Amino acid sequence: MRNCLQKLFEERVQQFVTTARKQKEYYPKAEMKLESMAKRSAEIIKVKAAGNIVEESVENEFQTMKYQVHFQYLIKQKGLFYMEEEVEERIAKFNKGMLVMDEEVNPMAIQDVQTEKPISSVEEKPERISYQYNRLKAVQYAERWWNSYNPAYKRFENDCTNFISQCLHIGGAPMRGYPKRGTGWWLQSNNWSYSWAIANSLRTYLPNSKLGLRAREVSSPDQLHLGDVICYDFEGDGRFNHNTIVTGKDANGFPLVNAHTYNSRQRYWAYEDSSAYTPNIKYKFYTIVDE
Repeated sequence: MRNCLQKLFEERVQQFVTTARKQKEYYPKAEMKLESMAKRSAEIIKVKAAGNIVEESVENEFQTMKYQVHFQYLIKQKGLFYMEEEVEERIAKFNKGMLVMDEEVNPMAIQDVQTEKPISSVEEKPERISYQYNRLKAVQYAERWWNSYNPAYKRFENDCTNFISQCLHIGGAPMRGYPKRGTGWWLQSNNWSYSWAIANSLRTYLPNSKLGLRAREVSSPDQLHLGDVICYDFEGDGRFNHNTIVTGKDANGFPLVNAHTYNSRQRYWAYEDSSAYTPNIKYKFYTIVDE
């Protein structure tokens, strides 16, 4: 099966390169990514893929494999070259060495394990908490840990918001509100506020906070700066289920972002190539405010 998987990687890589799009096997992700690139006058120059097997099982004549694949895309856009990376988890099934099924595990199928409650609008301290947000440190942290997990922090199955909170905290944003989970923004040992770890709660907290970490909503992604946050409601139902941090800009001045679940680096902000994307998607753009 490992040889079959390697062959599959080689075929997939070719489908991302513009000059080699016509392949017998249809790979939707490649098509979506190339379409997204074309919209912003960008092209993929080179792709590398490396994988590792997470689980294997055999039943009768079928072999099932859960694996992770790490893609690296060298992208050219109006004279700018940059590297985008992402890791996705997939399940493949083989019958007598022949591939019969290969599907991405939808990252949005992983739900927050804790029950969210409304974020309190009552501020527990009247004084203002002053700090200077260090955008460079936040971005450096996002670059260092985009595809791994800092043992100094708790790791969540759905880790996207926890990762963004870590970046903001390393950038200097002060925790507050402990031990009330529906108040403030904090992580203490094995306990945390909803706003620290749940996507929709952080989206609610950022523009409503009056102390410490707070943010101002802007109308367009090109108004964001490095270290700012984008929130995603993939279904457009009002409940936001993903967050990213701005770590770069493309040649048009639009954000490139890092994230967990799935782990991504320098990804174009719109997520049009994601399996979670729907035509109903809604975004919120937040620029961090400090004193």
